[in-house]
Amino acid sequence: MTTGAAPVFDAAFRDRLAELIAWRRDVRRFRSDPIAPETVRRLLEIAVLSPSVGNSQPWRFVLVESPELRRAARENCLGANAAAAASYEGERAALYRSLKLEGMKEAPVHLVVFCDEETELGCGLGRATMPETLAYSAVGAIATLWLAARAEGIGVGWVSILDPTRIHALLDAPPAWRLIAYLCLGLPQEEHDDPELVRAGWQERVSLDMVLRIR
Repeated sequence: MTTGAAPVFDAAFRDRLAELIAWRRDVRRFRSDPIAPETVRRLLEIAVLSPSVGNSQPWRFVLVESPELRRAARENCLGANAAAAASYEGERAALYRSLKLEGMKEAPVHLVVFCDEETELGCGLGRATMPETLAYSAVGAIATLWLAARAEGIGVGWVSILDPTRIHALLDAPPAWRLIAYLCLGLPQEEHDDPELVRAGWQERVSLDMVLRIR
């Protein structure tokens, strides 16, 4: 344990941090260049420094390296994507079909994040009235991982169009583990400081004033 004065982050660092967050982006177009295992481990070591309710540390990680499992996971995603496309009509349906919504085929790293909903760590502290804070803690670790990866030039894509029950079974995860995210990691094919869905015309960013209330 280290003690003493807290580190001082100057204005230049704060500006760079804001730039990192702005350039984080959800990547769907990956290069196939491999990512070294030690790099992935380093990113995960940073991710587990994230805060968690009651220090429960409920995040559980599965690296999917089997080509067969990756192929099955992508087929799961493509099936869910076809079903989702059928729920739209007209121009919105055409736009949906034009979107690049996953990069599972090209991404060199597939990382699945679960939340252990029966973890004994933390002894239940802080989650009796809001048990969902366990899942929120796992999401916080994903956010930390995302920024750490981006700082090394590595992109992350969150694949959410899939059947979580089938993915859970595919990976033979314990019953108490809840699927939180199927992530793809790799070097981006291209760099942008605006979301792909904005560029495609799907949804604009909204201003802070639209989501902020003062009472």
